[in-house]
Amino acid sequence: MIYQRVALIGLGLIASSMFWGIKRQGLAGEVRGFARSEATRETARRIGLCDVVCDSAIEAVTDADLVVLAVPVGAMGAVAAEIAPHLKPGATVTDVGSVKQDVIDTVGPHLPEGVDFVAGHPLAGTEHSGPESGFAELFDNRWCLLVPVEGAAPKAVADLRALWEGLGSNVEEMEAEHHDLVLAVTSHTPHLIAYTMVGVADDLRRVTDSEVIKYSAAGFRDFTRIAASDPTMWRDVFMTNKEATLEILGRFTEELFALQRAIRTGDGDHLHDYFTRTRAIRRGIIEAGQDTDAPDFGRGASR
Repeated sequence: MIYQRVALIGLGLIASSMFWGIKRQGLAGEVRGFARSEATRETARRIGLCDVVCDSAIEAVTDADLVVLAVPVGAMGAVAAEIAPHLKPGATVTDVGSVKQDVIDTVGPHLPEGVDFVAGHPLAGTEHSGPESGFAELFDNRWCLLVPVEGAAPKAVADLRALWEGLGSNVEEMEAEHHDLVLAVTSHTPHLIAYTMVGVADDLRRVTDSEVIKYSAAGFRDFTRIAASDPTMWRDVFMTNKEATLEILGRFTEELFALQRAIRTGDGDHLHDYFTRTRAIRRGIIEAGQDTDAPDFGRGASR
C-alpha cells in the first residue's frame, strides 16, 4: 500500500480505471471520489466505483494523502482553488491532463505550502468516457509522464511513480514544455485531423445519400473512433496547448502541400519514398509494444 487515502476528483475513464487498478493491486487503503454531476455520482455508487462517493470535492480531499484532478484541463484551476484550503499538510496533488504547462500555471499558485504538486499524464485511453468506461487494465504497458513542479519533495515524486508503476504503467519524467510539444505530435494534432476528416465526410455524406457511412473502410472507421472522444476535453486541450499544436499543424500543412504537389505532377517516386519512410513509424510502435499488428485491433474486444 502506497497511500492511506486517495481522492479522485472527476470520475470519467481515467479516474475510474485508476480506481479499479488501485483495487487490483492494493495500492491504497481507501479511495474517495467526487464528480460534479449528481447522475455521475449515482452511477458510481451503483457500480461500486470508489469506496466512498462524496457529494463535494471538499469532502473527498479531506485527509487525503493523494488528490488526483481528473477533470478537463480548463476546469483544473477552479477545482484547485476550491479544494486548496482543505488539503492536509504533506498531501500530494497530481492531475491526468493532456496538457502540462497550462495546468501547472493554473493549479500550482492555488496550492498551499506543504502540499506537493506533481503533474502527470497517463498516455492511455479509449474513445469512451464516463464512470462505466473504466477498467483496471487500461494502463498496462502504457506510459505515464510525470512533470514535478519546482520544489516538489522527492518522496512525493517517488510515491506517485510507484503508484503508476503499480497500475501497470511505464513511468518517465519530462519537462512541461517538451511534454506539450511531444503530445501535440502524438495526440493533439492527430485528433484535430480526425475531427476535420469526419467533418468533411459528413458534408460529403449529405451529397452521397449516406454512402460515406455505408461503405466506410478501416481508415475512415479509425478516424471516426478517434473523433468520438469527449468534446469538452478536446476543446480544452486545444485552448490550452495552442503554441505547440499550431507549430505541428504548420508542419503538417507543409507536408500536405508537398503530397498534393506530388499527386498533381504524377511524382510517384516521391509518394513511394514518403510512404515507405512513414511506414517505419508504425513498425516502431508495434515493436515498442504500444499496439499489435493483429487485424482490427481492439474491435473484437468488449471495450
